Amino acid sequence: MTRPPFHADHVGSLLRPEELRHARAREKAGTLGATELRAAEDSCIARAVKKQEEIGLQAITDGEFRRDFWHLDFLKQFDGIELVKVQSGHTFDAQDVPPMASVTGKVGCSRPIMVEHFSFLKSATQRTPKFTMPSPGTAHMRGGRNAISRAVYPDLDEFWADIGGAYRKAIRYLYDAGCRYVQLDDVGFSYLCDDNVRENFRKNGDDPATLASDYASAINEALRDRPKDLAVTMHTCRGNFRSTWFAAGGYQDEVVEAMFRAGVDGFFMEYDSERAGGFGPLRFLPKGKKVVLGLVTTKSGALEAKDALKRRIDEAAKVVPLENICLSPQCGFSSTHHGNLLSEDEQWNKLARIVEVAHEIWG
Repeated sequence: MTRPPFHADHVGSLLRPEELRHARAREKAGTLGATELRAAEDSCIARAVKKQEEIGLQAITDGEFRRDFWHLDFLKQFDGIELVKVQSGHTFDAQDVPPMASVTGKVGCSRPIMVEHFSFLKSATQRTPKFTMPSPGTAHMRGGRNAISRAVYPDLDEFWADIGGAYRKAIRYLYDAGCRYVQLDDVGFSYLCDDNVRENFRKNGDDPATLASDYASAINEALRDRPKDLAVTMHTCRGNFRSTWFAAGGYQDEVVEAMFRAGVDGFFMEYDSERAGGFGPLRFLPKGKKVVLGLVTTKSGALEAKDALKRRIDEAAKVVPLENICLSPQCGFSSTHHGNLLSEDEQWNKLARIVEVAHEIWG
């Protein structure tokens, strides 16, 4: 498989090495300069790239080592989006509560976002450098309508048009720098399969019945007129913070049908536990699209057995052609700088297991 997603792929974030944790702590304390921090990041990323290549992965990421949070570091660089502090409302946020994206002005992209991050990654590998970013819907999801200024956007359709256009520019900046594989992370689709979360959407001023279509349409607007040689995938999961999760419930047909209308090449879907339900909704996968089964958990260090993974893939192949199936972890190993509760060795063993199983199935 030459066009992403690959039969053995991964979501992107990696556990932060101790050297990097120490450097970032010193930088925040004011005892390490920005230049020294960048040098530490470069060194850690170079080693992570080499390890991914040694394992046999074709898609190579920088582990999101330059970010504190998978989404906020990117979103805050758009015009019109600010980060605001919030009070913890549930155990998922109980420790080190992340701020929330809030739309306070007209959304735009007046300058490149993280292009220098990608350029370094591209220079460090001969394989396919993959850039991960939060999807357009992520700018809405957590705070909902109540976090989008009604003075600036009395009509929410104008917001969706602007965020789509801003993403189109951000992606073009990356493409012009040589990026040919982008992954959009959008937990909203999975969250919409949880009745409790749907109630939260209502409290935030939204109708959960329409949001899956809104999120998919925003992705399509972001990808309008994309170059043919730019591969784009989308990842969705049920939350990932220090090995905890936020939402539960199998993929609902109406949500999955809307999600599959997003014009991406492949869908990374969480399937590592009973919370995810069965493979039945994959029957809606459009012809020619790929599904990347997140069968390997990042929430614990226990290594999945090869035979068990092969059985799950065989089960999914009753719904989707085997050649359109790929294998990955269910999420990143470190969606936030804290990381999940497993060791770096366990992380690499899991990624190696994915490559091994993919090789035995697809060659």
